[in-house]
Amino acid sequence: MSASALRFQIGARTLGEIPRRLVRVALSLDQALAGAAPALPPLDGRADGFLVTSLPESVALQWPGISFVRQRYVRYHVDLAAGADAWRAGLSGQARATLKRKARKLAAANGGRLDVRRYRTPAELAVFHPLARAVSATTYQERLMGAGLPDDPAHGTEAAARDEVRAWLMFLHDRPIAYLWCGADGDTLRYEHVGHDPAHNALSPGSVLLGEALMGLFDDRFHRFDFTEGEGQHKRALASGGVACRDLLLLRPTLANRAAVAAVGGFDAAMRVASRAARTPALAGLARRIRR
Repeated sequence: MSASALRFQIGARTLGEIPRRLVRVALSLDQALAGAAPALPPLDGRADGFLVTSLPESVALQWPGISFVRQRYVRYHVDLAAGADAWRAGLSGQARATLKRKARKLAAANGGRLDVRRYRTPAELAVFHPLARAVSATTYQERLMGAGLPDDPAHGTEAAARDEVRAWLMFLHDRPIAYLWCGADGDTLRYEHVGHDPAHNALSPGSVLLGEALMGLFDDRFHRFDFTEGEGQHKRALASGGVACRDLLLLRPTLANRAAVAAVGGFDAAMRVASRAARTPALAGLARRIRR
């Protein structure tokens, strides 16, 4: 069981939360693609329920209590086994042009070349970690979401010894400005920790680093690159496939849980209405200020 919460969020900003003790059941990409219902473990008497992530839309779960969809998204992936040529051919013309344009711009700022360094062994990760942590500390993922690279310098060392880690840094004038850390699940590599220094937003270092990392993975041992849960324009642009999924809360049918779901559901519905309204020019600037 893990401590969790039902969060009231606008973009990456959390306005409040209702604590709940949830057992997380996270489906792997292989499980999501297979479309099979996961087996729920016995529920601890102290737990409020389950959080099932990446449940395919085609799969129904029977639950005697409260069932609430927290979010819907496509779980995107890249088919590495198909090869680099097939991947590039599957990208839109705009996506290919954007990758090239951003890479050229960053290379020009760095004296004419991209400086991407790759790390995979325990010794290499010992070099990677402090450099990546310095970048992570500047990112919105860490400041607003608590989702930066873990502080532990030994993070991933045992997995790296089993050849289950790939990591990259993008350098500008020999200083790191973006990082990417991925862990393996069998022959699938997961997109786990990522970020770039916002001082270099104009150079799109995160996007360029991801494109360069993907190109290098076609010669590696992995069959798929898993973009994991959640949507994102970069995921849609670079993916070669995806499966429609949802994150599902399964809660005990208590009055407290019903009230919590009603509150969060009402907030989410209000945010959807506000999001549609914010697309009008008069409100767009206000919406951007709220999200920040």
